[in-house]
Amino acid sequence: MREPDVLHPRPQLTRDEWTDLGGTWGFAFDDDDVGRRDRWYARDDVYDRQIVVPFPPESHASGLRETGYHRVLWYRRTFKVEASADTDVLLHFGAVDYRAEVWVNGQFVTRHEGGHTPFTADVTAALREGAEQIVVVRAEDEPRDLTQPRGKQDWQVEPHAIWYHRTSGIWQTVWLERAPRTRIEALRWTPDVDRMELRLVARVAGPLVDGAALRVRLTLREELLAEQALTVTGAEVRATIPLNFVSTNPERDDILWSPRRPNLIDAELTLEAGGRTLDRVGSYAGLRSAAVQGGRFLLNGLTFYLRLVLAQNYWPQSHLAAPDTDALRREVELVRSLGFNGVRIHQKVEDPRFLAWCDRLGLLVWAEMPSAYAYSPETVERVTREWLEVLRRDHSHPCVVTWVPMNESWGVPNLEGDEAQRAFVRGLYGLTRAMDPTRPVVANDGWQYVAGDVLGVHDYAPHGETLRERYGTRASTQETLRSVQPYFRNILTDVDDHGDAAVVLSEFGGLSFAPGEGERWFGYGTVRSGEELLARYDELVTAVLASDSLAGFCYTQLTDTEQETNGLLTATREPKLDVARLREINTRFARSTPGDVLGSVHQDAQDRHT
Repeated sequence: MREPDVLHPRPQLTRDEWTDLGGTWGFAFDDDDVGRRDRWYARDDVYDRQIVVPFPPESHASGLRETGYHRVLWYRRTFKVEASADTDVLLHFGAVDYRAEVWVNGQFVTRHEGGHTPFTADVTAALREGAEQIVVVRAEDEPRDLTQPRGKQDWQVEPHAIWYHRTSGIWQTVWLERAPRTRIEALRWTPDVDRMELRLVARVAGPLVDGAALRVRLTLREELLAEQALTVTGAEVRATIPLNFVSTNPERDDILWSPRRPNLIDAELTLEAGGRTLDRVGSYAGLRSAAVQGGRFLLNGLTFYLRLVLAQNYWPQSHLAAPDTDALRREVELVRSLGFNGVRIHQKVEDPRFLAWCDRLGLLVWAEMPSAYAYSPETVERVTREWLEVLRRDHSHPCVVTWVPMNESWGVPNLEGDEAQRAFVRGLYGLTRAMDPTRPVVANDGWQYVAGDVLGVHDYAPHGETLRERYGTRASTQETLRSVQPYFRNILTDVDDHGDAAVVLSEFGGLSFAPGEGERWFGYGTVRSGEELLARYDELVTAVLASDSLAGFCYTQLTDTEQETNGLLTATREPKLDVARLREINTRFARSTPGDVLGSVHQDAQDRHT
């Protein structure tokens, strides 16, 4: 995978000609919601403030730090670009929370609803020849609307309990791209490990050109794996591409993607017609499989023990937005250095560049949908629509091995008493499997299990002895699932058994340093020093690893976040305990997976590969 691809805001479909529109924009609050009526999209006198994009106005990094209720936000900036006869100018937004409307030079160009997913406008027709261009964005984010998917963003003025300051408006990259009129618009890679093939779906936009062909060239470490020319007869091109590669070892880890060997297949795709190039893009894919069978998690057909850490990926100065592109890579490196082989991204849809670094450096990802908190038909529509966009955007990342459309019973608060809410959870599971049958799905992670390939359990028992009693053997695990309420909730809801699902302790620990004075929320247990934190961590993880039935764990959590002081790292990413000792604990033998060759992250192998 080429280094520039990781810096591109859309790393799996890259062109050279793109411009980051981040930086200083004009800005205004519209608390009375008069901007549309008074045509703010065609004025420059109402923008009485400045904001640094892509940082939310609630954050320090934005230059504003306005944490109060402001439902409507307006942004304005100028840019330079010239239209041409054979290219279009595309305006991309990584994420705008929650609704967005966009004008260019006073012309309306697009709208989008969903605070965590990207959208694009073709602004070619709105450009003015030889003039400076103006883009205006109206963002609407109702702070108190609990049917709106919001994740860990608080609906109260000040953060309380486990919720944080909000991230309103633009919070991911805004960028311009010049692209050919007839172009490759989207790519979808699906690996088939058993057949050593990659399946490709490419979408072509613009006027169809007679005799057009899509040439696909795949390489691994500059060795040619495959080259095909596909006839373009419509807007979608499908192909199954056999890979010309003879593996030299039983695990095939010289071509398969895994945390131990994150092999990435580089792809160059060229759209051609009549001997001329219409478009050329770069991409990449990973050849790997993820599945659950017999209660075990399998990676590339082999038992794989999940050693995950819960990651809020929230920064003190910039909130959900990363402070810079280096921070995305650093986050992945930190997780690996602690001996984890994956992260559960909690209540956030991550920047694609973060996923690209997970692909490149070798880190598994459980991808999770930010929750709403009140149930209604509108909740169903909003969550479903945005979740489909997440599945579409992130399908091709090999690092994503599990989908998590819902956390606990957030958004379905009467899950046991309301058949409609249970049907919604089952529906999300079925919809996710229909969109992507190649990955396991956790329908609702943590408790009140309704459906899923993985049964996630949240259990913040403070002592290792309790975890051994509850999960030490298959019999005790089954008894816990049926009879115990580890976090004051039933685990099995309207089913008697979890079938073949793998059981993962997907939240536990949550230990924090002892808090000071005050009534703020700090963690699920307190310790007095880094040494005590390490000892308690050792006790808990050792108990989990001694289980003969768990398929993995996810420790809460990676970093301190706002009022939560239960991170292994501080909010500024400084370790609280000895990293070498922590890594040694995390990579110990797991009793439930004696053949777990790939599950442990061995630092010497990491260092050799990196």
